[in-house]
Amino acid sequence: MSGSAWGATDSMSVKAVDVDVVVVGGGGVAGLYLLYRLRGLGLSVTAFEAGSDVGGTWYWNRYPGCRCDVDSLEYSYSFANDLQQEWHWPERYGTQPEILKYVNHVADRFDLRRYIQFNTRVTSAVFDANSNLWAVTTEQNDIIRASFCVMATGNLSTPRKPDFPGIDDFQGEWYHTGLWPHEGVDFTGHRVGIIGTGSSGVQSIPYIAAQAKHLHVFQRTANFSLPARNGPMNAQTELTHKAEYPARRKAAYDTPFGIAGYPPPAQSALEVPADERDQIYERKWEQGGSISFLFSFNDLLTNKASNDTASDFARKKIRHKVNDPQVADLLTPTTHPIGTKRLILDTNYYETYNRDNVTLVDVKSAPIEEITKTGLRTAQANYELDAIVFATGFDAMTGAMLDIDIRVKNGPSLKEAWSAGPRTYLGLMIAGFPNLFMIMGPGSPSVKAQMILGAEQHTDWIAECLQHLRSRELNRVEATPEAEEDWVVHVKEVADSTLYPLANSWYLGANIPGKPQVFMPYVGGFGPYKKKCDEVVANGYEGFLLRR
Repeated sequence: MSGSAWGATDSMSVKAVDVDVVVVGGGGVAGLYLLYRLRGLGLSVTAFEAGSDVGGTWYWNRYPGCRCDVDSLEYSYSFANDLQQEWHWPERYGTQPEILKYVNHVADRFDLRRYIQFNTRVTSAVFDANSNLWAVTTEQNDIIRASFCVMATGNLSTPRKPDFPGIDDFQGEWYHTGLWPHEGVDFTGHRVGIIGTGSSGVQSIPYIAAQAKHLHVFQRTANFSLPARNGPMNAQTELTHKAEYPARRKAAYDTPFGIAGYPPPAQSALEVPADERDQIYERKWEQGGSISFLFSFNDLLTNKASNDTASDFARKKIRHKVNDPQVADLLTPTTHPIGTKRLILDTNYYETYNRDNVTLVDVKSAPIEEITKTGLRTAQANYELDAIVFATGFDAMTGAMLDIDIRVKNGPSLKEAWSAGPRTYLGLMIAGFPNLFMIMGPGSPSVKAQMILGAEQHTDWIAECLQHLRSRELNRVEATPEAEEDWVVHVKEVADSTLYPLANSWYLGANIPGKPQVFMPYVGGFGPYKKKCDEVVANGYEGFLLRR
């Protein structure tokens, strides 16, 4: 391949060596598996990672109570049977420290750190059509040239930093849940305010409340949270699950959310008597977990009347748990159907509001106006605070890529191409940007599926594509504009056939002022999506141009 690095030898010098593939975000769960697969093909690879070590989202998100919302036995790699058999998960849902320990184990076991340059942020990536190379520049102004570039930057990796007036004048300490200090934070004896009741807020509030002298929770929009029913790993459950891993992993590819073990429901919520329906909801509630509850009936995400029955059930549960009726009303979601925002799992979240040292503040009726030297001021009152926690979420799915100046030399930039919202073909590639792959980009199931499974499926597809190119002495692949347009239309049509667009969620980018409102994940199910990806390959990479 003219001008390429196919077959290049390894080098520890990033500054001067051309490689086959450069990976942006190599320290996360997707990046590590990508390194494993590409190295297995004999390709030379260099990865850049902003953090000082591996972990990705589990490296950065260290807030108290941080935990995965997918069962530990499922939220793990499937590519190495020895790995999945030997690793023991202590609890049903993995904590951040335990998951980080697991990711470190994987990096060590497969000797992957040697290919990652840590503490390195990428500032730009420019494709030169003449040389057929990507030039990737770091904050240190080092440049590496590669035939292919893969963005493994993560879907929830760009924290939405607070922009409240006066924040620089605050004399206390403030923190963002997505950028938590590695040494931890002790709130003992402190007056603490937390802004936001999304996932990180719901998980951290019970822990902060147990420490703080007083905790003020500033909530704009109430969200549905279900009981996790977390607990120590049952030894027999673990043994049985591991024995069934081959069948379970295979079956997961044919499920809506990439997780096996949940028989698809056959009935509408409207086809059973109300008392029987509530009994089903009650069983699912006691089992814990979001998929179990959403699998109560087959139309909870497509039929508003059916969803109302599930939403009302959850609302009754909230009101039953919270002693103060006024507080319960504020905590009860009314603006969106259950499941149309990412369902949160919690342990004793609602019960926390029964504590004497916890106050819920409605900032929808009285917005936050500024951060003061000594706390926070809303339209109705001043709050004296020693510390503020911003649980304000992320610029989801597109933020990390748009923070990098990605462009084609003498051509468009990614910001220009996505000015009206992200456009991709299969969430894998972007028309007009040759040799640029994404892991779980917009237009793929990504955040609507088990993320490690999604990362493995995308990585395997990319690895096989590169192998296909190399075997045919080709050096360029890109999505056609026609295929991209058809896929963008399809993704929207599928979303519009569901209730998801009824919620102002981060799936739409609604949490970021000025961000185009486009429903970003593919919600047609992981199984149909994988089938489409496989059919594209079987049809000679239909929708892609492959050439020299």
